Amino acid sequence: MTNLIHPVLLCGGSGTRLWPLSRKSYPKQFVKLIGDESLYQASARRLSGKGFAAPSIVTAADFRFVVLEQLAALEIAAADILIEPSAKNTAAAICAAALALEARAPGALMLVAPSDHVIPEGDRFRAAIHAAAPAAAGGRIVTFGIRPDRPETGYGWLELSAPTPDFAPEPQPLRGFVEKPDLNKAKDLLAGGMHLWNAGIFLFSTTVILEAFAAYAPDVLTGTRAAIEAAEKDLSFTRLAPTPWGKLPDISIDYAVMERAPNLTVVPYAGAWSDLGDWQAVWRDGKPDALGTVTSGPATALDCTDTLLHATNEGQHLVGIGLKDIIAVAMPDAVLVAHKDRAQEVKQAVAALKAKAVAQAETLPRDYRPWGWYESLVVGPRFQVKRIVVHPGAALSLQSHHHRAEHWIVVEGTAKVTIDAKVTLIAENQSVYIPLGAVHRLENPGKVLLTLIEVQTGSYLGEDDIIRYEDVYARGQGAKG
Repeated sequence: MTNLIHPVLLCGGSGTRLWPLSRKSYPKQFVKLIGDESLYQASARRLSGKGFAAPSIVTAADFRFVVLEQLAALEIAAADILIEPSAKNTAAAICAAALALEARAPGALMLVAPSDHVIPEGDRFRAAIHAAAPAAAGGRIVTFGIRPDRPETGYGWLELSAPTPDFAPEPQPLRGFVEKPDLNKAKDLLAGGMHLWNAGIFLFSTTVILEAFAAYAPDVLTGTRAAIEAAEKDLSFTRLAPTPWGKLPDISIDYAVMERAPNLTVVPYAGAWSDLGDWQAVWRDGKPDALGTVTSGPATALDCTDTLLHATNEGQHLVGIGLKDIIAVAMPDAVLVAHKDRAQEVKQAVAALKAKAVAQAETLPRDYRPWGWYESLVVGPRFQVKRIVVHPGAALSLQSHHHRAEHWIVVEGTAKVTIDAKVTLIAENQSVYIPLGAVHRLENPGKVLLTLIEVQTGSYLGEDDIIRYEDVYARGQGAKG
């Protein structure tokens, strides 16, 4: 076993409490909420450099190319990207990552971290990880606890076995877990000085965690091992086998292993930390004005107190007047207005929208693909207008449609267009028509972004009306493949 720590980033969550910015189609870990990098990118950068091996990623199929692209922007190459056939909570995800790592680096130290946390003091956090490494190498399961600064009811808590007046990152035995408390209990936990917030970050060797699964969650270990053994390689991804994976229990690592294992150690962390779990957390971590109001994007606050105004589109401006303790989030297709104290209930609003089959519950206007992205600008009966952006060197699949024809107008860059047997270069301000049923492909042969406007006409305009014949990204049939 080497001294390297192998990060495992969990990227499968949907982040519904940050709706409408975070949605199932593009959850919060991939969004630039704080600074110029996404939360996922910030996490990958924080867990890289001296003492860290290349990261392993566990994510869903729909995000596999986003994961790859955002890592490439940091010039970080993943050691492995595991694709979950379905969401099964953290126990199965961590077990899969442990089995994959054990196969290539037996007994390696494995750091499991969510990909959507904000930890601004990277050096300080890395120091806490390295302080925990000897305990993990010695057979302990290490969890990291955050110094609490308020009676938080949205987190689980960790009970220390000894007081830590300065919350130094020194390992000590963990006495126990505390479920998310009510407010009165949270106040008692804060005042007692013997509890930390549970960050859901763990450090252990593959040997130790797999032994723990064998002892306390053998069904998870057996099913996950079957999914690993029958996994298929897909480009640089590892697709876990769906049949054994589908039989796994939906259970967290806390319930499956942590609350039953006797060899738990906790390392306090006193630096700044947030899981950005809801909009109140975004407000809390923002830069407030003199009245405690945080604005982001094209937003203006007039006489607002302890309020968050978050806007995303330069084409619209969000204005708040005389608001107090309000969250207002404006996007082109959805607006959220809520009292700050009820931020946790946004998840219930998403469920209500899903029950009404409202598209905005789960999908954004912009859809990200391995070749770039597109967004719907106008939708009407028998027509749709889209903006399509293709990365340099990227290409859409060779495809056809049963129910629609398309008109493409290039507004930036140069497009290489294949229509049946004919290949043409289309420059800015030029257009091309793709008849219904024609086999066609769009490519960007240049070194700058290709942007075009697509006008679709036909009896059915759904994204599942795609027949793929060739695809450089090895996608199958269906809307995304």
